[in-house]
Amino acid sequence: MRTIETLGDLRGKRVLVRSDFNVPIKDGEITDDGRIRAALPTLNKLVDEGARILVMAHMGRPKGEVKPEFSLKPVAARLAELIDAPVSLAEDTTGPSAHEAADKIQDGEIVLLENVRFDPRETSKDDAEREAFAKEMAELADAFVSDGFGVVHRKQASVYDIAKLLPSAAGLLVVKEIESLSRVTGDPERPYAVVLGGSKVSDKLGVIENLLTKADMLLIGGGMSFTFLAAKGYEVGKSLLEEDQIDTVKEYIDEADKRGVKLVLPVDVVAAPEFKADAPATVVDADKMPADQMGLDIGPKSGELFAQTLAEAKTVAWNGPMGVFEFEAFAGGTRAVAQALSSGSMFSVVGGGDSAAAVRQLGFDESTFSHISTGGGASLELLEGKTLPGIAVLED
Repeated sequence: MRTIETLGDLRGKRVLVRSDFNVPIKDGEITDDGRIRAALPTLNKLVDEGARILVMAHMGRPKGEVKPEFSLKPVAARLAELIDAPVSLAEDTTGPSAHEAADKIQDGEIVLLENVRFDPRETSKDDAEREAFAKEMAELADAFVSDGFGVVHRKQASVYDIAKLLPSAAGLLVVKEIESLSRVTGDPERPYAVVLGGSKVSDKLGVIENLLTKADMLLIGGGMSFTFLAAKGYEVGKSLLEEDQIDTVKEYIDEADKRGVKLVLPVDVVAAPEFKADAPATVVDADKMPADQMGLDIGPKSGELFAQTLAEAKTVAWNGPMGVFEFEAFAGGTRAVAQALSSGSMFSVVGGGDSAAAVRQLGFDESTFSHISTGGGASLELLEGKTLPGIAVLED
């Protein structure tokens, strides 16, 4: 994979950087700036090299329309606070404002271009439309650096097509992501454990299939665990359940048994009558769920079981929370897994998205994990064994 060093001397060169600044915003304020902080090493390196930096990123899903609530203005303000370089925001991505900014930019300065998804061609399924947009981007710069790991699984104009038009390379974040995730997808040190959570089994079918051939231990929590429990014949009450996946899950359970993969499911559940932060929570055995309750977290015995199992592992990949961690009453399971990885000696990779957000929200020191990914979907697809378009296009 080509790295920034392969681009040569960048002083005075205009470098287009694709970052992932799709951060959560509430009432105009960024609530988790993890993805902005993750971009700093690459941006600082380019600043130090005297490059003229034009950053592309997206926010939310504006569906090709200019919507003020998806503007990158808050991101530009936060980036300016975090980096020792001038930062300005263009009013468009490839229009007059972007061109004016590109013409005026000086060595070591940063211009953040407005949300690339304000243009429908960014995510178009039509190759010609994406390529036309990418050609407009290419007019702004001399080189391209791909550093938005959260989007490298997307065949989009600012990720894939632009890399074919300019001298291109992976940024420091993307290199770190690929190196770290390769340690859990290639030849991991064993025992190798994978923890999967989140809401739906259907979101992780390919991942489970692939991991049943690679992992030594597979721990299932979150909403998806109730489809596994139902497949074992347990009552799951009003819990999240994908009935159409029960037969598939039964096959997974049989396959794990045949392959000697240790499949660990919750033995108890934190249940409540409704999905609310202040709903009365009770702990019930996993095989004794009342019909009028829903499971919103794995229980304390399950947390201990998961932690004990993970203590045996040399390599752990974790993707998806164990419960509704945003509600304190249902955060215990996710906290137990995070604590086990944080205090353990194993090589641990935390998948992006909700898992990474949970680690930060629950107050864990990020440096105590081997790697926290910035890309939920991208890391999942790597665990699934897929080729990522935004990475393949950077290969030598």
